[in-house]
Amino acid sequence: MPSTVQPPDAPVLVLLGSGERQQHGYAWESLAARHRVFLLDTVEPTWQRPFITGYQAVRVRDGAAVRAAVREVAARHRIAGVLTWDEHAATAAASAARETGCVGADPAAVRACRNKSLARAAMEAQGIATRWAQCFDLVQARAAAAWIGYPLVLKPAASCGRDGVVKIATPEQLPHAYAFTARAAARQSPEGAGMLVEEYLDGPEISIETISCRGHHTAVARTHTQLGELPGAPVTAHMVAPDLGAPATDEAARMAATALTALGITHGASHVELRLTATGPRVIEVSPCLAGDLIPHLVRLATGVDLVAAAADLARGRTPDLRPTRAHAAAIGFLNAPAPGGLQPMTISAQIAARPWCERAVAEHLTAAPLPVATAAADGAARLAHVVVTATTPAQCRTRLEHALAALHPATTTDSTRASAAGAP
Repeated sequence: MPSTVQPPDAPVLVLLGSGERQQHGYAWESLAARHRVFLLDTVEPTWQRPFITGYQAVRVRDGAAVRAAVREVAARHRIAGVLTWDEHAATAAASAARETGCVGADPAAVRACRNKSLARAAMEAQGIATRWAQCFDLVQARAAAAWIGYPLVLKPAASCGRDGVVKIATPEQLPHAYAFTARAAARQSPEGAGMLVEEYLDGPEISIETISCRGHHTAVARTHTQLGELPGAPVTAHMVAPDLGAPATDEAARMAATALTALGITHGASHVELRLTATGPRVIEVSPCLAGDLIPHLVRLATGVDLVAAAADLARGRTPDLRPTRAHAAAIGFLNAPAPGGLQPMTISAQIAARPWCERAVAEHLTAAPLPVATAAADGAARLAHVVVTATTPAQCRTRLEHALAALHPATTTDSTRASAAGAP
């Protein structure tokens, strides 16, 4: 961690939203290595203090408030760019960049990415959307489900991410699932944008981490995602492996670029989620900013490409260096809350944490405490711990992740001892 901010002549980047130290500390280190960072956030900075040159309180998801705050910062500093890794603040960041004359994505394109119904309509115009329908009550949802067929997926329409997303296998499950998704939709869009009923896409989930510069899309890495079985399909692991250039990956990268073009994204970092179905890759969602879950950190460990530095360069109007310097594998695994209620204190095997291939092992709940319901794990609210491992091959990376996760669980002393005694390659 840097002990001081950058010199006065270093370029100033305005950052919307800090993020959590456990999830975004790596990004702060990369950003502060070359820039003075002016933070706009709702929470007074603490651990961020060594990284920043200034701070102003603002609701980062409020576009008008952000633009006003950026104008105030511009009166005191020459702003080189506006950046965020908070997807909920992406539209505000794009609008603020445009108002201050900085380079950024088209705010309308970012807004379309942030709204599932707008995104589906834009992609459908290019022939790459799934079968879908927007509905505003259970009657409409039943009619859409009858047309689409089961299994299907129900999602809040005016949102992004996994909150409220649920798979439905039979008509009997629809009323309960509709109520579950309706609650999430109300949290995310009080004005009532309704919900999406979509066909279920079967197959492995991946994402293409993409950098767009002046309308040219570069696929930097492919992330393999493993999902749990709870409602909302919480993420249990991600792996970045050196498989760009493989036929399936190349096709997915082309599909990701087509989706970005359809949505009007020409500049910035994007995280494009897809399913590899029997009929080819299909786009699930486009996030118009850096991925969460430490995925950019995995990309750097696996390829040597610093996506945070690339996003900062793009915000400044510069062409980023995307040349890989290594071809390894890196993965992150999560321990999610198995059920609501109390939990024993978290423990982590010291032997696993000390392995050279274990880049980090973090317990996020250190004491026994009530936990949110298990379905909240879909947006990270009920995550208990995570571990990051590296390897030279994907197979070795998977094996190491399994051993590391065995040492990351709410365990008794006996369980912890057993986990620490387990061998790993």
